[in-house]
Amino acid sequence: MNKNKPLRLLWALVIASLALAACGGGSVAAEYVPDTEVSRLTSTGYICPEPEFPLRVTSRELNLFVWTEYVPAEMVECFELVYGVKVNRDEYSSNEKMVDRISAGGSNYDLVQPTDYIIAMMLRQSLLQELDHTKLPVLRNFDPGYLDFEFDPGNRYTIPYLVGTDAIVVNTGAVDTIPQSWADLWNPEYAGRMMFPDDRRAVIGLTLLTLGYDVNTTDPAQLAEARNKLIELVPHIKLFDSDSPKSALLAGAVDLGVTWTGEAYLAQQRNLDIQYVFPVEGAILWQDNWAMLKGAPHPDAAYAWLNYINQGNIFWMLIRDWPYTNPNQAALDFAKNNQMKIMNVNGHEVTLAAVYAAYMASPITNIPTAVIKNGHRIIDVGESTRLYDDIWAEVKGGY
Repeated sequence: MNKNKPLRLLWALVIASLALAACGGGSVAAEYVPDTEVSRLTSTGYICPEPEFPLRVTSRELNLFVWTEYVPAEMVECFELVYGVKVNRDEYSSNEKMVDRISAGGSNYDLVQPTDYIIAMMLRQSLLQELDHTKLPVLRNFDPGYLDFEFDPGNRYTIPYLVGTDAIVVNTGAVDTIPQSWADLWNPEYAGRMMFPDDRRAVIGLTLLTLGYDVNTTDPAQLAEARNKLIELVPHIKLFDSDSPKSALLAGAVDLGVTWTGEAYLAQQRNLDIQYVFPVEGAILWQDNWAMLKGAPHPDAAYAWLNYINQGNIFWMLIRDWPYTNPNQAALDFAKNNQMKIMNVNGHEVTLAAVYAAYMASPITNIPTAVIKNGHRIIDVGESTRLYDDIWAEVKGGY
């Protein structure tokens, strides 16, 4: 054994730490040196694992178009360190905005994160390319229950990212009457105190449910009825926010409304008065996915990214940073009994196993079977999409 090797590694870590301090804790520009722990050290001190499914990559860039607040910074940093590829990231706050941007052309993106229902629309517009499964051995890491959905049989065009629900979030310390149904949100008591996502299909869908209709109806009369009911509600909504809904809730700017799994869970971790209520009419169920755009300029880097981030020893970061329902079984297995020390959302040092235990114990993230059975999945409605678009333009136009 070379007795000087630990000493050299220690000095390298010290030098890296000093450089980070000089830069205010940000990333340090360094030449990529494979197979050394120092070259794989993130700005927070995590040693990035080597690829379990290494691919040859000649591209030096990867262009992502992703949801806001959805990809851990350390995940990006690890990929850049391990593969020497620069990740460029733009963000969007709705599926429709993403599709509009892609459809306009000239975007130069490699990967996007479409929600289930929007995939059919993207396929109709020939925006996606079929995935080569021989380049995706990491698919074995997923719970089969999140593969082969109707929106993409055989996962020809997508692989899972995160799963969740739309339901009611409420600060029980500020609200006297706790809503139990979508219909309760029309209660005048809540006027001016609510936030909703800027998501036309979900908001119109929950309105349809209050009328006893299908969230995917194409009946113009039913949609007209939902339009009228939604017009009654919009003046009572203080905020439409699909960027960081938890922020207004935690700041006390709003007291209740509609949000997603991860936002509700993170808010509750900071304020135990915040509860997530699955409405009696049924929650909205969804799954976000990765998809590769047709003509992606860096497909080799895109496949390397998909394989690398979905390793269990990388994808665990989602349980810590963006705790939606996690379809990656390898990540859950990695986290389950892991005594690695990490910082939780409140800035306290805890073990990864403790974060995993809280994640599994929460009905927000570990969705009860009864909620799933009672839930509703939004699907593509083809030409009737314009009816939903027209309703949204009208009700938001009066906001």
